[in-house]
Amino acid sequence: MNKKRTVILDTETTGINPIGLPHINHRIIEIGAVEVIENHFTGNNFHVYLQPNRLIESRALKIHGITNDFLLNKPVFRDIAETFLDYIKNSELVIHNASFDLGFINQEFSMLNKKVKKIDDFCSIIDTLKIARKLFPGKKNTLDALCARYKINKSHRNLHSAIIDAKLLGKLYLLMTSRQESIFSYNKFDHKKSLNKSDTLFKSKNRSLKIVRPTQKELDLHEKYLKYMKEKNICLWK
Repeated sequence: MNKKRTVILDTETTGINPIGLPHINHRIIEIGAVEVIENHFTGNNFHVYLQPNRLIESRALKIHGITNDFLLNKPVFRDIAETFLDYIKNSELVIHNASFDLGFINQEFSMLNKKVKKIDDFCSIIDTLKIARKLFPGKKNTLDALCARYKINKSHRNLHSAIIDAKLLGKLYLLMTSRQESIFSYNKFDHKKSLNKSDTLFKSKNRSLKIVRPTQKELDLHEKYLKYMKEKNICLWK
C-alpha cells in the first residue's frame, strides 16, 4: 500500500500583472517544494532558480531579493520541466493562495507547446489560505501572520524565499490541520526540545517514546483557545 505523499510548494516570480490574471507577462524565477509523508518531512525537496528571459520588477525585487544578474546562468523552465513534473506528479499539493502559484506554473507548462495538462488535473490541491480563513475569519492570514499566530520561528527569513516559505508552510499546514503532534507529545520537528527530568518513558519491543508534559501556562492557553473557537463557532469537532 502506497503512503500518501504531500508536497508543500511555493514560487517566486518576476512580478505581478496589475490588471487581470497575476501571471500574464510574468515568469517564475524560483520553485521550492518539500515532501511530507505520514506527517513528517522526508528531506526529499525540490529547489531551483530559473532564468525568466525578462527583467524582474523593482517591487518584486524588494520582496524576494533575487536579482537579474543572479539568474543569468540559471536554467530555463524547459530544462527542469520533466524533473519538476515527475516530482509533483500524483501528489497532494499544498499551496498558500493556490490560484496564484497554479496560474504561473500552468502558464510555464503551456509555453512549452507540449500536451501537459494543468497540474491541478493530476494533483489534488489544498489551499492553506482557505483553511486559515475558516479558522481565523476576519483576521490577517498571510504566511507571516500565521507564523506569528502559531509561534513558528522565522527569524532566518529576511526576504521571501520559495524553499524557506515552503518549509514554513509545511509546519503551518500540519498545525492547522491537526496533523502535527500536539504539545502533549514529543515534537519531532523541534530537534532541540529539552525534556523535563520527570518525563515518563514508555518502552515497547520496537521503540521508546518520551512524553513531554505541558506546563500549566500551556494548558491554560490551550483551554483559552478552545473557548475562543467555540464562541466563534469554528470548532472542527463536536
